[in-house]
Amino acid sequence: MPRFRYLKSDIALPPGRPSSAVVRELLRLVFEKYRWFVPRRYEHGPSFEKQLAPGPIDYGALIATYEEHQSLCIAARTDSDFICISPARYDSRPYCYNGDIAWRASAKLASNPAWCAAHAEQVAEIMRLVSSPLAQSALGEDVERKTRRLVPAEDGLGSIETFTLRNYSAGLSGLFWRNFFGPPFVRMFGERLTSLPEDCRRPLGEEIVLVQPYELPTDAGTEQGDVREHALIEQLGPGCFYDHAHHTPPTRLPSLADLSKVLH
Repeated sequence: MPRFRYLKSDIALPPGRPSSAVVRELLRLVFEKYRWFVPRRYEHGPSFEKQLAPGPIDYGALIATYEEHQSLCIAARTDSDFICISPARYDSRPYCYNGDIAWRASAKLASNPAWCAAHAEQVAEIMRLVSSPLAQSALGEDVERKTRRLVPAEDGLGSIETFTLRNYSAGLSGLFWRNFFGPPFVRMFGERLTSLPEDCRRPLGEEIVLVQPYELPTDAGTEQGDVREHALIEQLGPGCFYDHAHHTPPTRLPSLADLSKVLH
């Protein structure tokens, strides 16, 4: 039986916790305007133990779970579609935990041009709603490949898995299928971003720019995909990205001084 391939769309949150009003509006967009999936199960973590009855969505129950646990995960009937809202647990800089809105869906959707066009606009709209500085979409295995690595265990026995970078305040771990750069990253790249070829760069309004190296997320990890990523990284500035060949962190970082600590 072929392995299910899923698309990860992660929308980074600034420090602080989105208000209940913001979360309610986010859920309304996701389930009524965008219709990402029909919500059937929920919980404050990805166990999805609580059930939603068919019919009108019980937003009250969802918001109550979010307010109690400061996080919320909602799934369809199966685990093939779900969304998790996980705010950062620490407000101090440097950010110890990268809070985000994580949406998982079938990778097959990316082969539909109409879905791809809607996806770009929807991610940008959510970024504006929550003041997100960054969003990235890619196959799950590509995210794992670029954001995690094995290092020797401290006791010298075997290896342990760690993150290449702790979060967006430490820079970028690479380029993915879709890279939505918010104001801090737009300012960091400056004219280098505007000089990218128009076939891979798309302004989405209000200082959000989509950079897409290749047409499909399945192009990641291929020879052509790697060449395209490398060329764009060279043009944007290699110092802005994690160096996977030498395992060195970025030397240029975004300025997050204007990033709001609290979402209202």
